[in-house]
Amino acid sequence: MTTPLIRATKERWPDASVDMLGFSGTLGLLRGNSDIREFIEMPEGSGWVQSRWLIRRLWRRYDLVLVAQHTDRAHLIGWVAAKVRSGQVIDEPRGWWKRRLLRHAVLMTGGHSHAVIEKMRLLEPWVQISKTDVIPPPAEPLQEELASSLAARYVVLHVPSLVRYKQWPVRHFERLTQLLIGQGLQVVLSGGPSASDRSQVAQVAQVSPPPRVLDMAGKLGFGQLTTLLKGALLYVGPDSSITHLAASLDIPVISLYGPIDPRQWGPWPPGQGPVVPYQSRDTRQQARKVIVLQGPQPCVPCNKAGCDNHVNSRSECLETMAPERVFAEAMTVLASLRSGAD
Repeated sequence: MTTPLIRATKERWPDASVDMLGFSGTLGLLRGNSDIREFIEMPEGSGWVQSRWLIRRLWRRYDLVLVAQHTDRAHLIGWVAAKVRSGQVIDEPRGWWKRRLLRHAVLMTGGHSHAVIEKMRLLEPWVQISKTDVIPPPAEPLQEELASSLAARYVVLHVPSLVRYKQWPVRHFERLTQLLIGQGLQVVLSGGPSASDRSQVAQVAQVSPPPRVLDMAGKLGFGQLTTLLKGALLYVGPDSSITHLAASLDIPVISLYGPIDPRQWGPWPPGQGPVVPYQSRDTRQQARKVIVLQGPQPCVPCNKAGCDNHVNSRSECLETMAPERVFAEAMTVLASLRSGAD
């Protein structure tokens, strides 16, 4: 979601060096981005004593800092790094000091504007917002074994979610996989390298042996994932970073959204421009090649961490989203592709 901001910064000041700071392990999708000179990682959970090395390294090193998070830590690091700062803030009484530290403050609208646009607004004093394309990682070659196993017609399903309240049930992915291979399609399953991701993907992979179903959990870097997705007929996945990656590649995407508002966090399609492409609530809505499906419950989207409001919470709106509904949507998309080819 930050890559349009990075690209616009580099276009505004082409001779400037643009660096990116984030928590360790969170910058993988930006590796290979030609607009970024250096990645600066800090351990998550480190206090100010542990961060003394970072403070010394960053002290007044930059001409401008764009604070693309509203947290206390982000604003204090911005103050350390540059005299001129533009940053995101939320409307809270105790946040007055953040606004005092900024040359330009962007008030986050609480779901009324998309994250891409809110981050782009950090450049308002210097840039008129026009282009807002998300920049994917550069494509890298697939392993020869995988490349030779891919069929001419394959669909990518991304099974895991980082938190349970965004998770479409694994049993639903199993059923969707059965339905897709019943149509003669190859299904490629993606996921991360964690034990949890591998376990969930392996469960779905049991539906059918290779090559009808390929388990790619933890086997691909982000650049290779870009290559895999570019060749897919269709991608289906939850509210996740990989779904945003798929949307940026201009391929057909079906995204399964639960409690989170797509008006703020929906997948951003290429060529969209600075206009929010989604409504807060609609059981089906489409922005270019991206389809967002939501549950029919009147509480959708609640913008909470699921029904019980914690990371391991269930989300009824996702649990009741039937795989047959997603399959029917997939068949409609694939039929339109065939008619377009004809």
